[in-house]
Amino acid sequence: MAASLGATLAWHGETFAAIARSWRERRESYPQGVASGDPDDTSVLLWTRRPFAAGTRHDLTVEVARDSDFRSIVAATRTPVLAESDWTTRVLVAGLRPRTVYWYRFTDDEGNGSRIGRTITAPRTDDDAPVRFAFVSCQSVNEGAQNAYRRMIWEDQHSPRDQQLGFVLHLGDFIYEVVEYPDEIAHRYDRTVFDIGRVPDARKVGNFHVPTTLDGYRMVYRAHIDDPDIQDARAHFPFVCIGDNHEFSWQGWQSFVNFTGKNEPAQALRVAANQAWWEYIPARVRKASGAGLDRFDPPAVVTTPITSFDAAGFGDEPNNAKAIDSMIAHRAVRYGRHVEILLTDHHSYAMEDPTGRPGAEDFTIKDFPFLFSEDALRTLDAGKAANDGRPAETIAFDGKQIANFRRDEPPFTALGTQQKAWLKSRLTRSTATWKIWGATNGTLDMRADPQNLPAGLTRPWLSSGFATFGGGDFSAALHERADIYDTVRDAAVDGFVIVSGDRHSFWAGYAAKALPPARFEPVGIAFITGSLSAPGLAEALEHGLKNHPLRPVYTIERPDGRKEATLNLTLKHGVRSALEYARSGDIARARALSNPDNAPHVEFVDMAGHGYSVVTAGARRIDTEFVCVPRPITRATTPDGGPIRYRVVHSAERWKPGARPQLTTTIVEGDAALSI
Repeated sequence: MAASLGATLAWHGETFAAIARSWRERRESYPQGVASGDPDDTSVLLWTRRPFAAGTRHDLTVEVARDSDFRSIVAATRTPVLAESDWTTRVLVAGLRPRTVYWYRFTDDEGNGSRIGRTITAPRTDDDAPVRFAFVSCQSVNEGAQNAYRRMIWEDQHSPRDQQLGFVLHLGDFIYEVVEYPDEIAHRYDRTVFDIGRVPDARKVGNFHVPTTLDGYRMVYRAHIDDPDIQDARAHFPFVCIGDNHEFSWQGWQSFVNFTGKNEPAQALRVAANQAWWEYIPARVRKASGAGLDRFDPPAVVTTPITSFDAAGFGDEPNNAKAIDSMIAHRAVRYGRHVEILLTDHHSYAMEDPTGRPGAEDFTIKDFPFLFSEDALRTLDAGKAANDGRPAETIAFDGKQIANFRRDEPPFTALGTQQKAWLKSRLTRSTATWKIWGATNGTLDMRADPQNLPAGLTRPWLSSGFATFGGGDFSAALHERADIYDTVRDAAVDGFVIVSGDRHSFWAGYAAKALPPARFEPVGIAFITGSLSAPGLAEALEHGLKNHPLRPVYTIERPDGRKEATLNLTLKHGVRSALEYARSGDIARARALSNPDNAPHVEFVDMAGHGYSVVTAGARRIDTEFVCVPRPITRATTPDGGPIRYRVVHSAERWKPGARPQLTTTIVEGDAALSI
């Protein structure tokens, strides 16, 4: 197993007693600290980075102990750090006890030691104890503070052992490859732009500098892990990670980047992004260079145009496949009797988003910012499968018939053929109580009812039905999502749960392939966690649409300067509720105008939420707790990470296959009135 991961093996019982006597902590020699990842019931991956000024290879000793003082060392071994791996190393420690806390440290030949890390192995698959883990996404050290991690660590340290977290599930955007320089732009929105260094050989796109080489990505990883709260979290918890879009390119897909509205081939850049992820994130992922290597050993690719696509929309230029397959990250993580997590990659195999294609702009009108016709989205997403395989040549919108440029193309996929087949197979075969899909993109529809806007506010809505917020995440992959949910229904999969990130907002609701006026049939429950620190749509809206007649549907600023995200009400209750609250400030009157057909799938939504989420999964019940912190503009000065905006728990009793799941929401502390 260690060979397949490109890791050194440390086996329980192997020790080097002399190391313990000579060890002395020198954190400056290990500037990115330590980390552990992907624990199972007998092993865990350990990581550090120890740069050297000379040479191409040095060796470290890693020690693992049952206590933080290292009086009871259970394993030790030698492991190489290589210049060609940016001085990083991975060690698989095996032969460990299940559900056990261990401590670890690295030491060089002069006795200079890393900080001490803490990790936890997984329970056995027959362990009936409840599982407790956090899920997070979207950490931008360039524009925010990671106070949520400080809060998470503080609460974990002050909790009874049986209520502490087993691991942190990171659902992507571990880095933001779009880097701003404070001497060029000091602030964005109300945010201070923090100096995280200069990206070597960067390409400038607007106010952002993006990597063009492996060294560029490596620098961005180092800059993020240099953040003390990220580094402390990695030293305190084992992480289970999957990448999203910013680990490669903000609007990238397959081996394309898109900075100016035009797709550009970037096969070599995709390989560089994968290599940097592999070097800095300890995870049980597959790399093309195979087993037995302590380095990534990237495949040679040529950046060349990708001009043709197969029946699933995958670019069939050979370098495209070679670049993407340089690292395959989707995988399953089993944690005790009750939890199996299925992690999927939503960008490496994805087709181009139809709503970003030339021609899609005909379905957007400035009178209705951010809104996209749901009817048009459904037709474009399905491609040649629309209307039971009889796609229309045109789509009605704004009193016109607009060409259906997708009528001869396959349905949109974010997962790709093989990965989707893997996901469906694992869902139907899993024996865990809760089958938890770690989908990096949100799956819950972002929906509004502009057809119910009062007359005279703006022109009438331009389509026959509801509006969505366009593409960009899995909620817009209507055809593919329906296929997965139909599999869950037809195979009578029980305990189906989705946890997601990327949307920079908190959501709780039901997994359903269609909404009214179609039949609403939930097959599971779904959650989206707020960003750790990256700004979201509600924050951006506070600075936009200043004179637009529909601004109250999105945001409102009270006379005392208080800003409120009326967008929450639009998404859950509809435009009339949002407008009433904007006018009166009376939440009860606003809810009385709720449109029950707009979002029966949503129990909670906060587009202005930052923080993290905690899942507790037992034999009969699952709870998901949203821990929302204030907008993380500055670093908290207290050990607990600062105050909490709200703490909300969503609970579901285990339901039988074919039955409808039911969520109950409890506001434990704080104010979340606009979210329910």
